[in-house]
Amino acid sequence: MTTPWPRSASPPSRVDRDDVLQRWRDGRAFTRVLFDQFLPEDAWFENPIPVRHPFVFYEGHLAAFGVNTLVKGALGRPGVDAMLERLFERGIDPKDEGEGATSAWPTRARVADYVRRAEAAIETAITTVARDAPRREFLERNEAVHTLLEHELLHQETLLYMLRELPTAVKRRPADLEALQVAGTPPAPRRVAIPAGCATLGLDRESGTFAWDNEFPRIESDVPGFEIDVFPVANADFLEFVDAGGYREASFWDESDFNWIRGEGITHPHAWVKRGDGWWCRAQFEDVPLPLAWPVWVSRAEAAAYARFRGRRLPTEAEWHRAAFGRPDGRENTVPWGDGSADTRHGNFGVARFDPVPVDSFPSGASAFGVHDLMGNGWEWTASAFQPFPGFRPMASYPRYSVDFFDDDHAVLKGASPVTALPLVRRSFRNWFRTQYPFVFAKFRTAGA
Repeated sequence: MTTPWPRSASPPSRVDRDDVLQRWRDGRAFTRVLFDQFLPEDAWFENPIPVRHPFVFYEGHLAAFGVNTLVKGALGRPGVDAMLERLFERGIDPKDEGEGATSAWPTRARVADYVRRAEAAIETAITTVARDAPRREFLERNEAVHTLLEHELLHQETLLYMLRELPTAVKRRPADLEALQVAGTPPAPRRVAIPAGCATLGLDRESGTFAWDNEFPRIESDVPGFEIDVFPVANADFLEFVDAGGYREASFWDESDFNWIRGEGITHPHAWVKRGDGWWCRAQFEDVPLPLAWPVWVSRAEAAAYARFRGRRLPTEAEWHRAAFGRPDGRENTVPWGDGSADTRHGNFGVARFDPVPVDSFPSGASAFGVHDLMGNGWEWTASAFQPFPGFRPMASYPRYSVDFFDDDHAVLKGASPVTALPLVRRSFRNWFRTQYPFVFAKFRTAGA
């Protein structure tokens, strides 16, 4: 499957009008693929994940975000439809079912008309923002423009994990979809010792590169020596936890997490389905016999329980950085495999495919310490709560992007999933989700002293 947006790394902060327009159009083109080719017509008002909005919201939200952020926010111009721009303003992750919902979503025809008019206004704004923005803080690193570009890419991943939840029978499978790699056994679990050293997190504000507010500023963390799994935990490994009754043993779980799995009746990873005597797994467009060599995708709560089952723990954000980017000579790489940028030859990301591959599929992507599959194949849970770095300040163009989630209910994830767009595959990027959220494309590995 070839995506219509270019496979390039994070753009520089300066605005090249033609380049930005092309990037924005390419992003919109892939969003159109998701809605028009992948989404069944009768699923428009469906919300396959009850604690998220239905698909109609995201169709409107992506257009309204551009109007609210760039047209109205940066340029101070009138919007397109004030009511819809309020309705579609914010794609939060409501904690409780029905939070932020409405019983009066607009028709698809009305949303389509709004999107067309919004796109026209956004195109005009992109061509003039560099000279016309009355609020100069919106132009720091050309923030408003690049916020618009990356916001589109972030929600494409949201849409794909929502689409994954639809019944297989109604999914629209792309004609050129690559065959899934479901056979094989995972490599034997092994660990590597990471010596004490410094891990650099975040970015300098003076770097000239766009990033989200929680990626700033740059900090250095002294990390004591530890050991970490060479490979992410595979389905075969996690199956041992399931078969051993791990979901019934309270000692492996935090109290709130154990109450959650008991209350919800959770006895296995969300994507697993028992059929007869065997396990199957929900992939993006089909169900397949459980691929034992794929990384297991679970919530942070389940990942932490498995780690305790093995007498281990999850790595902290700083430890993950040290294992991923550190080097024996004390220097640090920009990507695990060296100095450079995201390249799909070294990992399963960039929508080169929609599903995982065996955890040992990209030996060229290993870090200098020999840790594999760090970037791609699934985000990686850490033990670290999502909190600001010292010196954090909210971004002008989207001040609520991070601050509402510094609540100790969200945890940091690092790396990338198969469907993470290339501009987001960077060392400083920090993803986050609720610790009991089982829908995200997230794997993990364990650590120890």
